[in-house]
Amino acid sequence: MPSQPAADDTPGTSRSTSATIQPNILRYLALVTDTYGVDLQPELTRVGLDETVMRSAELRVSYRQGSTVIRSAVELTGDPHLGLRVGAAQHLTAWGLLGFAQMAADTLRDAIETGVRFQNLSGAMVVWSADAEGASFVLRAALPDPALDPAVAVFLVEEAFASVVTLTRLSAGAEFVPQSVEFAFPAPRDTHPFNELFQCPVRFAATENRIVFSPAWARRPMPGRDPVTHASTLELLEEQMATRRDQQDLLEVLEISVAQSLPDVPSVVEQARRHASSERTLRRRLAECGTTYEAVVDGVRRERVEQLLRRPELTIRDIARQTGFSDVRALRRAVHRWHGVAPHRLRVPEGRRDG
Repeated sequence: MPSQPAADDTPGTSRSTSATIQPNILRYLALVTDTYGVDLQPELTRVGLDETVMRSAELRVSYRQGSTVIRSAVELTGDPHLGLRVGAAQHLTAWGLLGFAQMAADTLRDAIETGVRFQNLSGAMVVWSADAEGASFVLRAALPDPALDPAVAVFLVEEAFASVVTLTRLSAGAEFVPQSVEFAFPAPRDTHPFNELFQCPVRFAATENRIVFSPAWARRPMPGRDPVTHASTLELLEEQMATRRDQQDLLEVLEISVAQSLPDVPSVVEQARRHASSERTLRRRLAECGTTYEAVVDGVRRERVEQLLRRPELTIRDIARQTGFSDVRALRRAVHRWHGVAPHRLRVPEGRRDG
């Protein structure tokens, strides 16, 4: 039977504006881009992640925030394989309690299956699954959204596989080499960085993204295995998952409520009343999710604006009216804040209308 997350816990099934991802990738991304002489902080600040927020243990980011920063980082560094560098820079301690549970697992396969089971606590931005294939053990990574920007998609898969191989070498044995690695994206011009990192047959333009582990490595005992510690840690992870589900449910309910109300935007007081809560309690719960009601509204509006900009029959004025902006100027300011360009720059050529 495949080892994979339950449907309601799968990354990508929630709205892309939900802030539910631990920002481990972004933290390591900032460290790596710094070695290129690139300060990523302005890009982080642009999506609402200032230095104080990034140091918070409670911080959660959305796929939209993460993808925006990643896209900018790839452009600023000019490194098409930035994902490999970020993945190779990581350590299990970045995964907190989950990393500890993996180190205490019985075998490498058990450690991987633990990671898949609790992947939403790791800051993963791909969807992991794992199962046996003949005598081998296969770990797969799927993208949360097939419509992701290609540069972001490549980064996410590269980062995912590079981190798995790097962390396996750190925790199970420095001599680890996968049986094979396959990527669904086309072969890059220079495959040397892949050969150097993975040290095994690497295939591109495959049907899926996957790492194949030999039977010997899958059965390999973890150096830090401890059944009691592993079991007790899993109990704590289950509690964290339950809390995360509650937080994600709250964010999704609010996002749906705002989306259904546009062009009107319910006040936070009205939302609290709908949830039989006080404004103070609702704001506290959102703070525990690492966000605010204003940020939720902004995310929903942004998503709606981007959807409507794809409809050539609508003028910019129509879009401003349907998304609750006071006028065209307010919409243009918002789009510039989100994307750094005017609204018409986001439209397909045949759909440009100045309204």
